[in-house]
Amino acid sequence: MSDASYRRAQTRSDALWEKIRTNPSGLRMLTGDRPTGALHIGHYFGSLRNRVRLQQAGVETWLIVADYQVITDREVLGDIRGSVRELITDYLAAGIDPEQATIFTHSAVPALNQLMLPFLSLVTQPELERNPTVKAELAAAGKSAMGGLMLTYPVHQAADILFCHGNLVPVGKDQLPHIEQTRVVARRFNERYAGGEQYFPEPDALLSEAPTILGLDGSHKMSKSLGNTVMLRMSPEETAKKIKKAKTDSEREITFDPENRPEVANLLTIASLSTGRSPEEIAAEIGDKGAGTLKVMTAEVLNEHLAPLRERRAELEKDPGYLFSVLRAGNERANAAADETLAHVREVMGMVY
Repeated sequence: MSDASYRRAQTRSDALWEKIRTNPSGLRMLTGDRPTGALHIGHYFGSLRNRVRLQQAGVETWLIVADYQVITDREVLGDIRGSVRELITDYLAAGIDPEQATIFTHSAVPALNQLMLPFLSLVTQPELERNPTVKAELAAAGKSAMGGLMLTYPVHQAADILFCHGNLVPVGKDQLPHIEQTRVVARRFNERYAGGEQYFPEPDALLSEAPTILGLDGSHKMSKSLGNTVMLRMSPEETAKKIKKAKTDSEREITFDPENRPEVANLLTIASLSTGRSPEEIAAEIGDKGAGTLKVMTAEVLNEHLAPLRERRAELEKDPGYLFSVLRAGNERANAAADETLAHVREVMGMVY
């Protein structure tokens, strides 16, 4: 993405944040996760906590459990039902309100997926192949050949967003090409099939204000597959043990220097997000007490911050029937929206017989 495109996205994002603060009416957020297991603190601090804040601010909230996207880059599904259950548990434990939010799965909403057919007619193969996010995800999966589902992943994501007329998508900078592709799909559909009617909105990216959380190895993004995570479901003892093994450096004086000391800065960031204090303030307090003291403090404040979430999580785990009832209700609402959208799409395309 060019610098100019990024600046435009940032300008739109800033305007969205102002609207959220003053009058969030008319904003509909669509976001979600692939069900590949329970969530970790990277998900929580980077996205999930912010979703709860947006919901509480009055933004209409739609959360997709993107089960079809599990097979974009892997050949074995694993326990996908269990992973879906874990995701819903983490969502609700973090504060997502199922009475306000719509939580649904790809596979349970046929009309959403059927939108891919007209949407695919609006993009070219070179456009899809140029998408840098797809290339990055292919590389991260260790694949050399791109499957059809991976190639069309941006179009599937466009269907996810547009079926419910989502107009706000919280993302990091690396996901901006997907949002731009969705804007292109919406614009071309409106021009080509809807006679210029602005049926589909051109959604805007809400750029995250949260810093990126590195894994405990200090060199990669936090990832379950790399084993460098602190999972939300971990006990306080497990959390302390994981953080004790986190990579730091040999300097005894603790300073916040993300560029030159990323491992130490990462622990300070986690402590900062857990307490609301600045990382510089925490670093100054620890001073020359070394990385051992930093690790102990980080584990303590993280465990204290996550204690209410973990308590709610333990209660929710006792009733999987309730968790799936939340999903069934969300799937029902999503199907109603998708059926209505697909009916209109068929009508403007002249395919009602």
